Amino acid sequence: MNATTQENGWPGVRPEVVAEVVSGLSARLQKRLDGAAAKLAQRPLTRDGDEWRVQVDEEVLLVLDAPGGAVADPAGVRCGCLLAPACVHRAAAVSLCPLAEATEDVAEASDAADAAADAGAFEPGTPATPAAPEPAPRPEPAALTPPELAAARHLHRAACALLAAGVSGAGAVSQAELLRAAHRARVVGLYRPAAAAVTVVTRVRAARSGAPEHRLADLVSALRELLGLTVALVAPLDVPDPTPLPALRGTARQAYAEEGGLRLYGLFAEPVLTATHVGAVSWAVEAGRRLSTVAEVTPHGDAATAAPLALGAGSRTVRLGDAALSHREFSRAGLAVQGATRSATGRLGAGASVRAVRAAGADWTVEPVARLWSEPPAAQVARALAAQELPYESRPAGSDLLFLDATLLGTAPTGPGGAPQLLARAAGSDLVVALRPGHEHPDLAFRANLALLATAPGLRLRLIGRLERADRPQLRLLAIGTPPDIPGRPGGDQPITDQPVPDQPTADQPTADQPTADQPTADRPAPVRLALAADRAGRANLGLERLQTADLQTADLQTADLQPAGTPPAAPRGGHPAEPLPEFPTAPPTGPPVHVLGRRVEQAVTTGRFALAPSAATAAADRSLLRAAGLATAAQLLDGLRAAAADQRRDVFGRVVPDDHDAFATAWLAAADYTEALATALCSAAWGADGTATEGAAQTAARA
Repeated sequence: MNATTQENGWPGVRPEVVAEVVSGLSARLQKRLDGAAAKLAQRPLTRDGDEWRVQVDEEVLLVLDAPGGAVADPAGVRCGCLLAPACVHRAAAVSLCPLAEATEDVAEASDAADAAADAGAFEPGTPATPAAPEPAPRPEPAALTPPELAAARHLHRAACALLAAGVSGAGAVSQAELLRAAHRARVVGLYRPAAAAVTVVTRVRAARSGAPEHRLADLVSALRELLGLTVALVAPLDVPDPTPLPALRGTARQAYAEEGGLRLYGLFAEPVLTATHVGAVSWAVEAGRRLSTVAEVTPHGDAATAAPLALGAGSRTVRLGDAALSHREFSRAGLAVQGATRSATGRLGAGASVRAVRAAGADWTVEPVARLWSEPPAAQVARALAAQELPYESRPAGSDLLFLDATLLGTAPTGPGGAPQLLARAAGSDLVVALRPGHEHPDLAFRANLALLATAPGLRLRLIGRLERADRPQLRLLAIGTPPDIPGRPGGDQPITDQPVPDQPTADQPTADQPTADQPTADRPAPVRLALAADRAGRANLGLERLQTADLQTADLQTADLQPAGTPPAAPRGGHPAEPLPEFPTAPPTGPPVHVLGRRVEQAVTTGRFALAPSAATAAADRSLLRAAGLATAAQLLDGLRAAAADQRRDVFGRVVPDDHDAFATAWLAAADYTEALATALCSAAWGADGTATEGAAQTAARA
């Protein structure tokens, strides 16, 4: 098959291939690499089987041999020019290709969502299709070996150089050097730092290309993790409270333990869409409230078709024993599993000894599923924030998920820059939560479903979402269902009965010309309920399934006759009153000025070290603002960051003497860690107390 692709249809490439090809260039050609890559990206790209071909000019043909969609060997990149193999065309080609881990690995989602984002449920070094349990690992040595220490120092220097250059200056050569250091670290067994370095390069590439999945906060977080790991690895052994070496090293593959028999109840399913991988993951719960996942994720080579592939992955068969049901079906059904294996993160294995048959599912309103919603929101947030501090391979499955009952309030300009966001009030409290799509890609169903839900204020829902850490409660919505207190009508759990209508109105019963609080009016719309088809079990996977207008219906309060949302409702004839819509929240007061330090941390990542030198007046204003808010530590860290950025030695001719950027990286890491801890404290306070979340956030920031 011969197909023409766009410039984003390049095959994947292994990180070590990029490092080796770029390192083979001369210094003169390395300076020309970024320009050559930009020109090559404009050339037509064709695919013939496992070969991608680019006609560089009339005489030069560039061929990339990518079995399975990824270039795994430098010899797989062939060029017909006279300078090959040390030519700039080969290096430009691998610089354009998205990074790909080994076929058994899965790149992180951001987004989890993503995500995962991200979907947020995948990291480099975790298998897409788990195999049988691995033998117990050998005891870890008490200290780094000389090769490990040398690799860690190499990785630290490369990360410092990339940070000092910033996104704008981190070209293909800087990226390749970090990838070379990552490969060296992976060879000696430093799997977690190596995976963090690959993640940094992937996100730097997304930032430089303006990819839709780029988020500056994710790039800052990735750099902070990488530098934190390398600093901890090269730190002296007498550092107080050091992180255990096994946690710093990480593992190449997750270990799977025997679990025996499991009775699983499907919960929901979500699409997985990253720069290199696509698929779906299903979530299930067992009687003990422990969550597990079943994933079907594969590499992709064309970002233009990745989103439809993610949507289609929901119809793939769940790879677990002999079960013949799709991810969408499993989200509403159950499984009885024998010989089950499971990783520490809850990933279910699909080994040959696993046996699974379809079983009955459970509604979200009955046990054991309903138990997930019994935990108070503040306790759920505390659990999610605590899990974020753990290495990925140590986080329990679903630790970042929140389970809430809420009433939709409508949209309000509460997002960044006054952008409108859909708000919901948590049941039984004054906590107002901003709902965001589970993934930002426009071709997934999240955004369209959220837009439809925004047209139904007053709709009561049972929600599953991923915590978005912010100084105001935010949730990335993944799935919705009918709350347990709505058996047949919105707003109550009592049966609907017709009441006799008196012949003459009394003092307690006004005439039809006098509408009551329970009667729909122009400013009080009719109550809306979620009315899904019977085969959807009262729930919807918002990333894989599109809601329709008919799924949101208004109800006649007396007859419970359902009509599409927006139809003028009939006036009530007595009986049970409608539940009034909650009042729309007022804008909370302005919180502490944590953005002053956070923006400088992000600015260093975006523009590099040398742009972080404002005027003395600006520095004094920032310092005064932070100290007035009680953030003296933030002011001190910001001054230290600026001083380190400007601390450049010069020779007798006034030229800047290059250094290793270690002092600047140390100051940046301290500021980034403080910002991270403060953001966690603010998020915890925002979710903590009903009606006093904003005050609690301000007090927490002032004490930080």
